[in-house]
Amino acid sequence: MTDNGTSLNPFDTAKQQVDIVADLLTLDSGVRKVLKRPMRELTVNFPVRMDDGSVEAYTGYRVQYNMARGPSKGGIRFHPAVTLDEVRALAAWMTWKCAVVNIPYGGAKGGVVCDPTKMSKREIERLTRRYTSGIAIIIGPEVDIPAPDVNTDSQTMAWIVDTYSQQRGYSVPGVATGKPISLGGSEGRAEATGRGCAYVIREAAKDLGLRVKGSTLAVQGFGNVGCAAANILYDEQGTKVVALSDVFGGIYNPDGMNPHAVEAHRIRTGSVVGFPGARPITNAELLELKVDLLVPAALEHQITEKNADRIQAKIVGEGANGPTVPTADRILFEKGIMVLPDVLANAGGVTVSYFEWAQNVQSYYWPLSEVNARLEQVMVRSYREVARVAQERKVHQRTAAYVLAIQRVVEAMRVRGIYP
Repeated sequence: MTDNGTSLNPFDTAKQQVDIVADLLTLDSGVRKVLKRPMRELTVNFPVRMDDGSVEAYTGYRVQYNMARGPSKGGIRFHPAVTLDEVRALAAWMTWKCAVVNIPYGGAKGGVVCDPTKMSKREIERLTRRYTSGIAIIIGPEVDIPAPDVNTDSQTMAWIVDTYSQQRGYSVPGVATGKPISLGGSEGRAEATGRGCAYVIREAAKDLGLRVKGSTLAVQGFGNVGCAAANILYDEQGTKVVALSDVFGGIYNPDGMNPHAVEAHRIRTGSVVGFPGARPITNAELLELKVDLLVPAALEHQITEKNADRIQAKIVGEGANGPTVPTADRILFEKGIMVLPDVLANAGGVTVSYFEWAQNVQSYYWPLSEVNARLEQVMVRSYREVARVAQERKVHQRTAAYVLAIQRVVEAMRVRGIYP
């Protein structure tokens, strides 16, 4: 559901994006059919004992979209609005995301229909462990590696690792990424998605001749990704943060705000709303502010054909998955607004997840400086490859990113062949 009340199916959006590129690449109908369907889907219904002794029934999903390029990889979200089609779409986007940054993974995603804001920590732990038990038959370090997503974190991954390891009879740290450092997690993983977004915004600004230092920034969704992106752009690039928001609303101060101070306020009060010196705005209003840089880092379908013509930013860096629908892409492209698509802009998280997995396999861990340097190298190279395709084909960056990704997936499918 978008802020303007439009209900859209995210998997329809994901398939439309594939069709756009399939037409451009003149892919045959058989390949198209494969690219638009998940390889494997698992639905699990399971009971959870609540703190008051009652039992609730929950539904969870795990979708493995395409594994032509390697084991599947993707987050797990806990949210009351989770649907199978949403998980399918997210798994598809993970497939293209991994291919864009050229890491040897396919795409997957998982979700549980629940409202963790109304559950205790013990209830969430029991839900996580039961869900993990349900999907354990299709996950593993060589098969499918979960990670954090909406309303899940390093603690959630620790419970997944422990539950899976108990079933195997030995410790398997590589079954999930985004873990606590003490359990085999990687330095820099927590802020990797936001950091990667900041890197590609910096590179895009160079191409546009935009000076990042002093440029104005608005972030919709001041959670893990949006917070990290704002902090890094503020600390390392000198951007002027003028607007931030969360699920409860937004704040705006044209003179700028210290995102660290806003983060402290949010931790103390539970929301960015009410931050001293800023006036309240809605999430929808934030998107339409006259700023240089806009980072939609909330949920999907926030920029549609209904509000795209009112977007005023010069660069839109998609911290969230699927915040812009295909019809809006065309409008923004025609307006000269550069959209850094989710499959590129927020691929820093899966990139460092890959680093974490590689460290787990080797049982050898890297310092933060090495993780960040490797991440910067991957993100800069990937941005340059996408920018080259966009220029050569005279298309916007989402289409360019999908061209690059789908070509890589199709090539892997081609050389594998069809068995039997």
